[in-house]
Amino acid sequence: MAVTLSVGLHKKIGQPDYGSLCASCHVEFEIDRTLLDGDLDGFHHKVRSAFAACQQSVEEQLSRQQAGPASLVSNGYHQDGHANGNSHPHSNGSGHHNGNGSQHTNGRLATASQVRAIHAIANKARIDLPGKLNQRFGVSRADDLTLSQASEMIDAIKPQTNGTGGRR
Repeated sequence: MAVTLSVGLHKKIGQPDYGSLCASCHVEFEIDRTLLDGDLDGFHHKVRSAFAACQQSVEEQLSRQQAGPASLVSNGYHQDGHANGNSHPHSNGSGHHNGNGSQHTNGRLATASQVRAIHAIANKARIDLPGKLNQRFGVSRADDLTLSQASEMIDAIKPQTNGTGGRR
C-alpha cells in the first residue's frame, strides 16, 4: 500500500520599506508504506531528500529575485535599493525602473491615490506629464513612480497650479 508524502517550504525575506521577497516549494509523492513500518531511517531519508530539494529550489529562486534583472524582482527594485541596476530597490513584480541613477530609499510603487493626484494636478495646471516624468525620473507614466518619487512629484507640480485658475 502506498502512502502520500507531502513536503513543503515557504520562505519570506523582509526588505526595506515594508517590501518582501518570497518563494515556496511543495512536493507530494507516494512512497511505499513499508518504509513507515519497517524502515524508519529510509522514510526519514526520503523526507530529508524532498525537503532538501525544496530548500534548494526556494534558495535559488530567492537568489534570482535578489540578483536578477528587474523583471524577476518583486517590487521593481534591486535589493540594494536602486532601480537601474547600478545599486538601486525591487518587491511587487512590476519590473519598472527609473534609469536616471538617482537613489531612492523607498522601493514601493506609488499608491493609486498618489497617481490620481498627480494626474489631477497635472491636468489642472496643463503640465506635459509624460515629459515632466521622463525629465525628472526617467519614466513615462505616473504608475511607474515609487512612493517617494510620487510624493516628490506632487510637491514639485502642486505649486504650479497657483495662478492657473486652481485657486478658489
